[in-house]
Amino acid sequence: MLEPVIITGACYQDDRGELRYNNNFDVSSVKRIYLIQNTESNPVRGWQGHKVEQRWFVAVNGVFEINVVGLENWDSSKPDLPVKKFKITQEQLDVLYVPPGFATAIRSLAPGSTLLAMSDYRIGEIVDDYRFPLSEE
Repeated sequence: MLEPVIITGACYQDDRGELRYNNNFDVSSVKRIYLIQNTESNPVRGWQGHKVEQRWFVAVNGVFEINVVGLENWDSSKPDLPVKKFKITQEQLDVLYVPPGFATAIRSLAPGSTLLAMSDYRIGEIVDDYRFPLSEE
C-alpha cells in the first residue's frame, strides 16, 4: 500500500516578488480541483475517505493540519489505524499526496485559510465516498 507523503515545493524571492513552485509534482493524473475553506466556528472537516480515489492538497492561503488514517474496515463507524499528521502552509507549494485507502480530517489553523484539493476522478465518475464521524481529540 502506498503511504501519504509531502511532495516538497519551494519559494523564490527577489526584487520583483515571490514565486512559489513545485517541480516535483506530476499533475497528469488530476481530473478535478476545488477549494476548501473551513468556517472559524467549525475548523475541522472530516473524516472522509476513498478506497479508489487519490487526492492531493495544497495550502494556497494560511495553514492546515491534515490528519490521515489508513482504513482496513470500510464498514466501521470510525477510522481504525494510527493517525499521521501533516502540516502544510502557504509558504511554499508543498503538496500532500493521499493515496487510495485513506481518510482525512482537515483542520484550518489560521483564519481565512484556503486549501486546494485535487482528485483523479470527476464527480459522479465512481461511487467512492466514505464518511466517518469526528472523534473527540
